[in-house]
Amino acid sequence: MGKKSRVKIQKSGSGASAAVSPKEMMNLISELLQKCSSAAPSAGKEWDEYIQIRGLVDKIRKKQKGMSTVFGGSREDYFPDLLSWAQDNGASCDSFTVGNFGAEGYGLRATRDIKAEELFLWIPRKMLMTVESAQNSVLGPLYSQDRILQAMGNVTLAFHLLCERADPASPWLPYIRSLPQEYDTPLYYQQEEVQVLLGTQAVQDILSQYKNTARQYAYFYKLVQTHPAACKLPMKDTFTFDDYRWAVSSVMTRQNQIPTEDGSRVTLALIPLWDMCNHTNGLITTGYNLEDDRCECVALQDYKENQQIYIFYGTRSNGEFVIHNGFFFQDNAHDRVKIKLGVSKSERLYAMKAEVLARAGIPASCIFALHCNEPPISAQLLAFLRVFCMTEEELRDYLLGDGGFNKIFTLGNSEFPVSWENEIKLWTFLETRAALLLKIYKTSSQEDSAMLNKPDLSLHCRLAIQLRLAEKQILEKASASGRAKRLHFKKKLEDGTPLPRYEKSDIALLENSDDAKIPIVLHELDEMEEGQQMQGEEHRDLVNGEKDVYALEAEASGETRRDVYSTLDSTGSSSASRTEEDPKECSE
Repeated sequence: MGKKSRVKIQKSGSGASAAVSPKEMMNLISELLQKCSSAAPSAGKEWDEYIQIRGLVDKIRKKQKGMSTVFGGSREDYFPDLLSWAQDNGASCDSFTVGNFGAEGYGLRATRDIKAEELFLWIPRKMLMTVESAQNSVLGPLYSQDRILQAMGNVTLAFHLLCERADPASPWLPYIRSLPQEYDTPLYYQQEEVQVLLGTQAVQDILSQYKNTARQYAYFYKLVQTHPAACKLPMKDTFTFDDYRWAVSSVMTRQNQIPTEDGSRVTLALIPLWDMCNHTNGLITTGYNLEDDRCECVALQDYKENQQIYIFYGTRSNGEFVIHNGFFFQDNAHDRVKIKLGVSKSERLYAMKAEVLARAGIPASCIFALHCNEPPISAQLLAFLRVFCMTEEELRDYLLGDGGFNKIFTLGNSEFPVSWENEIKLWTFLETRAALLLKIYKTSSQEDSAMLNKPDLSLHCRLAIQLRLAEKQILEKASASGRAKRLHFKKKLEDGTPLPRYEKSDIALLENSDDAKIPIVLHELDEMEEGQQMQGEEHRDLVNGEKDVYALEAEASGETRRDVYSTLDSTGSSSASRTEEDPKECSE
């Protein structure tokens, strides 16, 4: 994905600082690990913690200057070798080449006309870098003895990349050399560029991402330097923070889930050549063919010769794209912002509301999303808001009244309001909540638009401002939609319009309603395990950069300490250990 890279080539060893004693470096690493493993800061202190962590990382990077393993020349110098290597290993390369698409970066260019749904690209398993290939590599002995690597496939892939990059005889070298030397993920932002995002929905995930990466690096640096099973790792003596940041970003922007050879479970993989494709709106058109043991991609649309070939990365928000892929997608049909909602346990009707929500499969505290399109809320959020705004009488009706169980089916369907008063309340709440969230931002939408017109804006600042503006625009639309709905239902009430009544015969209508984005019986909202979805399927859908699960179990003071922070589910949403004020996230 050329869009993710801004390449700067540093000759290995050039500008290297004076030799640093192992003891001095280990002291800095220990200080970093301790800082990153301490208790989470109090609300409002996250930025101060970020500055402190970044200061320690900058000290380490300064002392490691010139030690990283890098390749000379430009990235595009290695594309011919990539294509030759792919062809020699059984990949299909006769329909495209690698091209430079300006602001979008490198991507695949069609060398002939390609029809929509035509199979034009396949990559055999032997070309993939997977957790299994890592186990069978020089990394294997350490993998077998470190439970962090065993539990976290993405970290294993990052180390697999580093080991193979440092090995001149690696069979994956043509692929690794073709990867960007740097990325545009926030891990590469300057401090002042991150500061642009203060007050946004995305900033907490960005600060956590940096903290997680720094903690992981400190943990694994100590492991690599002291564990007997790491003594033969080719990158042992040159394992810098910049190396780990590069490997993490490479995996974060490219990893995917594929089935194991026997199809019994899934594993993580890097898929060479295919991962050069850039993103556009559409449908997932890549899967895994177990019979031929290869990844296969069909064309998303008709492509003429010399046109760029795109794939669809999945229904990600621009926050997820910026944080985990390093780009902003202007026409994102799936953009959204998170909104935390919960029923207070101190509320008199808490028990009744929690029970109705439980019957609908919705937690009493949850993170939902406001969407960029109409309607701005999902069926889950509509159901939650209806229960949230119910009177005691309405709650009793849904819990104890005739047909109460069947009425649960209607909570996520806009065709069957609880009451006109309830609809007025919920849309008033949404209008007000969105307006309050807008007040958190330090700039207006108009000011952000003006900033984007400045010609000297850095790429990272531009991405940050684009994301900040997109969040505001979604909140503005949600507030306006709430107002319009409130006035609409107020008129219904004033006109004495009768409520639509749900009958058992309406179940077919509900199940086929376009409005209901979820099954009307609101089951557990967490997404199904990929392994369950894959059973009995010959072709497995793939989404570029499917998962980003960077967590860490750090060992401190002789005791195993579990610190699991910002992990991403398959929608890219942040999840962590949550309290009532930091509620569970609902997959939408």
